[in-house]
Parts: sequence; C-alpha cells; structure tokens
Amino acid sequence: MKIIAMRQFNKISNIRHYGLLSLFFAMFVVLTGCENVIDLDTKTGPEQLVVDGWITNEAGPQTIKLSWSASYFNNGPAKPVLGATVMVTDDKGKIYQFEDVAGNGQYVWGKTNADTLGHVGRTYNLKIVNEAATYTASSELKRVPQVDSIVYRKEKLPFEPDKGPKEGYVAQFYARDFVGEGDTYWIKPLINGKPKVEKAVTISIAYDAAFGSGAPSDGLIFILPIRESITTDSLYSAGASVGVELHSITNETFEYLKQIREQAANGGLFAVPISNIKSNVVNADPKGPRALGLFGASAVSRKETIIDPEKARPDED
Repeated sequence: MKIIAMRQFNKISNIRHYGLLSLFFAMFVVLTGCENVIDLDTKTGPEQLVVDGWITNEAGPQTIKLSWSASYFNNGPAKPVLGATVMVTDDKGKIYQFEDVAGNGQYVWGKTNADTLGHVGRTYNLKIVNEAATYTASSELKRVPQVDSIVYRKEKLPFEPDKGPKEGYVAQFYARDFVGEGDTYWIKPLINGKPKVEKAVTISIAYDAAFGSGAPSDGLIFILPIRESITTDSLYSAGASVGVELHSITNETFEYLKQIREQAANGGLFAVPISNIKSNVVNADPKGPRALGLFGASAVSRKETIIDPEKARPDED
C-alpha cells in the first residue's frame, strides 16, 4: 500500500510540475508576444473654448488668448477662436474692450506702454461672447510684496549635466510674505529680462511663505526651496542676467496651477488617468459646452541682477 501511495504521490507531483511548466510557458508566450504596435481608435470629443487670460497691474497692452481644444494625439498648433466679443469690467463699472486686431485669436486691450488696466484690490470680470455662447469669469487682483534682493552662490556638480555647465551658480531671491494668512503667489524665473516657465513640472507657487496652507509661514521670508526655484534645470554661468517675477494670485489660481504641476509629474507605475482641470470660465448656459483654461489677475514685482563671480556667496558645502 505504501508503494502504491508513493507512486500516486509521484504522479501527482509530476502533473503539478508539468502544470507549472505549462503555466510559465504560457506566461512567456504572452509576455514576449506583446511586441506588436496596436493603434487605438480613440473618440474625439467636441471642441471646447480654451481661455488663456491674464491681466496685471503693469503698464502696457494686456492680452487674452482664445483657442479651440484639440484631440489628445493632435500635435499641431491650436486653432484660434476668431470673431468673438471679449470685454473685462472692473468692480467700479469701467469697461475694457479687447480686440483681435491681428486675427489670430489674441484679443488685446491697450495701445501704448502708458495704458494700465489692473489695480490692486479690484475685482475683474471677463465676458466672452462667441456665436450663441456666453462665458464669464472673475478674478481679484491681490497685493504682492516687493522683492528685496537676488543672491547667488557657486556650485560644482558631481556629474556631467544634460543641460548647462557642470560648474556654475545657483540663484535665489529674497522677499517677505505679507502678514495675514492666505496670500498666494506664482514665482517665475527671469532670464535675460523675460519670464521663463518651460515645463509645467517646474511651476513654482507659494501659499504665504511656504508650499501650502498647513505650514506656519505667514509673514515670513519665503523658505529656501521656493527662493531657489528660480534656478530650474541648470546652473547659471557668470555674466548671466537672472532674476524673478513674483505674481500675486488668488487661492483658486493657486489650486489650478498646483493641479497642472501634479498632472505634468503624473507618470510611472502608479500614474492615474489625466483629466481636464476645472476652469473658472463658466458657460451662461449650464447645458452648453464647458470651457477650459483660466482667467486670472496678478500684481507683479520683479528684480534682476547680473551674475558677478566676485559677488557670489561662498559654497554652502
């Protein structure tokens, strides 16, 4: 009986052995057979109005860009929205009419550098009429602190970077948040006199003087990571013109930019499906097509400097 039982056990073991081999072989075939390119027939949704509207307290023309959304895999330029009526009204009743003079979907107010639209403390209401649809949005132009200084230190990287010099300078700005919780800001690097935000993942925003509302940072100097956010993906060289633009933004705009940055960094094994970020531009008809993008207002302060090796701070290391 023991011999018979042993033989039956061996048969079962062999069956399990060959079964596992078959399973592994099947998995191998499946995994190695996934080399064919599959073209997905994705559905293209209806076109939506995309608003890129920012007004500031700086003198000079102000621009609101209107375009149509495109399918995810469309890499072509955005199609402009032509023939729309665009106006901004402040809380004192003054109306600013924006015109698409060039016929490229860029609606402009102001003709000279002496014209000023934005004023701190006022609320601005956008109205867009395009064919049968009417869209509205609102934003307050909030206060912004002055930038005190731009400083820089020399640094040598322990590796050869993909971009920029191996040995150069890390720049940072100094500014102090206003006393009173809830001020929010967008920090933009200034390179050769122009604000430069090349990648969504490098968007730098601040809640009071830190990253979010949970930190006790009201009324303080901006924390170091935010101060150094004007040095993005490469070191600066001697003689470079660097600086910062500090934009005041509403809490709503802060959350909007935060979501853009998070979606841009969304990837890897635990990535989640991307989705449209909620816009503050609303269709007057609740059943009508929704809009994308944002209408915002900012007060701006800036400061620039030329990197001089003789004035660099010593390396902190």
